[in-house]
Amino acid sequence: MRILAVCAVAHPGGAEIGLLRLAQRLLARGHVLTLATPAPGPLDDAGLPVVRLALGGLDRGAGARAAASFPRARRLAAGHDLVYLNGTVSGRLLPGLAGRRTILHVHDIVDRVPRFWSRADAVLADSAAVAERLPGLHAHVVYCPVELDVALTAPPWPVDDARGGSTPPVVGFVGRIEPRKGPLDLVRAAPLIRAAMPEVRIVVVGDDPYDSAPEYAAQVRAAEDVEHIPWVPDGAAVMRHLDVLVAPSRQEPFGTVLAEAMATGTPVVATRVGGLAEVVADGVTGRLVTPGDPAELAAAVLEVLAGRERMGAAARAHAQQFGADAYADRVEAILLQAAGEPR
Repeated sequence: MRILAVCAVAHPGGAEIGLLRLAQRLLARGHVLTLATPAPGPLDDAGLPVVRLALGGLDRGAGARAAASFPRARRLAAGHDLVYLNGTVSGRLLPGLAGRRTILHVHDIVDRVPRFWSRADAVLADSAAVAERLPGLHAHVVYCPVELDVALTAPPWPVDDARGGSTPPVVGFVGRIEPRKGPLDLVRAAPLIRAAMPEVRIVVVGDDPYDSAPEYAAQVRAAEDVEHIPWVPDGAAVMRHLDVLVAPSRQEPFGTVLAEAMATGTPVVATRVGGLAEVVADGVTGRLVTPGDPAELAAAVLEVLAGRERMGAAARAHAQQFGADAYADRVEAILLQAAGEPR
């Protein structure tokens, strides 16, 4: 297949990283991919041919501007067997791609489904929680891809060698510091965790790259019971240094960070929201808790620390289904069917 993959941004976020992991495997299987991005950026260095295609911007109400790109989108699509619209912003092009084979990949839990989304030949969803918000579209739940082989790196926090070889357990959050991700709940749970286990180390790894909630981020950074580590380029490599990963999100379509942690054998504590309950087997690979309840969060962390070896082994086994190779198998079959190719 010749695939035109349309991205809403030129820098790699979760949706773009997932696409690149898929692209790597599709290329190895003989398919040809071209990226379409709105402007120059880091995706230009991904090793794929790149063309420019504007989508009107990310601002609310900017979708109407995408109509100006319909003629160019049709010309580019004419040289490909399939157009892969990576995200709902890219889906703005659907009205201009009549007669072309299209895939719409929805990565978010949406509040509204535009009528023209039904024009896609197939719709992909990151989780059943995402698919449930897409009535009538018969979305395929494909989850998100993670790399099962993670680089060996040193932990990004100082290591105390004065303990004679013993290392304290490390509980951590890895991600954007913003209210939706809920890291302040871990900060508030920290004294409760330490009351039962004084030696535990609690780290928050990440930043607020979009400066979306500066006061919230400042509260997290100022916390005395928690070590703050700035953003690291390979968050997945941090996971193997944690004894428990905590994801106290208020909303999450899938939770790639959980699958990445489990792939390294790290059990997790996550909130029972969105797609997180589809990633975590409660009581087996970690625990699920009520969002916004630091006391329940602390109790769950202590429970998982006590069962770290058992839950870690179960987590590693459970994460295999989210591996990028298995993901490529699922998605390739749908793409071939949508393009009218034999499987």
